[in-house]
Amino acid sequence: MKKIEVCYSPALYPYYRNDEAIVVVSDILRATTAICAAFENGVKRIIPVAGLEEARAWKKKGFLVAAERDGIILDFADFGNSPFNFSPERVKGATIVYSTTNGTQAIEMAAQARGVAIGAFVNLSALAEWLIAEDSDVLVLCAGWKNRYNLEDSVFAGALASALTGSGHYNTSCDSTVAAIELWEIARKDLLGYMEKAAHRHRLKKLGLDDVMPYCNTIDSTRVIPLLKDRFLVEHRDYFSKNHKII
Repeated sequence: MKKIEVCYSPALYPYYRNDEAIVVVSDILRATTAICAAFENGVKRIIPVAGLEEARAWKKKGFLVAAERDGIILDFADFGNSPFNFSPERVKGATIVYSTTNGTQAIEMAAQARGVAIGAFVNLSALAEWLIAEDSDVLVLCAGWKNRYNLEDSVFAGALASALTGSGHYNTSCDSTVAAIELWEIARKDLLGYMEKAAHRHRLKKLGLDDVMPYCNTIDSTRVIPLLKDRFLVEHRDYFSKNHKII
């Protein structure tokens, strides 16, 4: 029996860190949803970058860069982090550098773990099935908002934890996981409606960027599972060895 834990903020990660676990990074509004959209639409690789100077350096090397802070596209970037930016005509076959307010920092933080997977509502079932097959401890790392708790990532963590514990292959003695599952049980009845409570939903609304809400809260629209390989995110089918294990 494997265990699942939920870390609600990158600031808490040192207390949950388990380098033998697969870390699932969630940043539902919008980074991890957008990453899934990019792979669904044929991107070859994504280079997640925490710092802006590094993103600028990649841009000078000729790479396409998607970058935002506080939801706003940066002046040197080719586009921002709406899932709709990652359309097939823009990303198919491309390598894209990606830097966001919260999500890419969380990915970088987890890089030393046994594996790092990208989680969102859009790939929930595929991700859960893959994790069960990998037979590894799982830590869901919520990207949060500038090291603070956020609602949308926590609800997703509960959805994934519910799927894993319901499979009979996982259990938990982690209070944060139990709380996330309880939150999911409330939110699942009307997920999009529940997300009206989320602070970041209203930040996006003020910026006119809330057109992504239905997409980001759609369950199982894709089977892609982005994984971190060295410093690149790749689709899981491009990562697997013959025995279909990370290690």
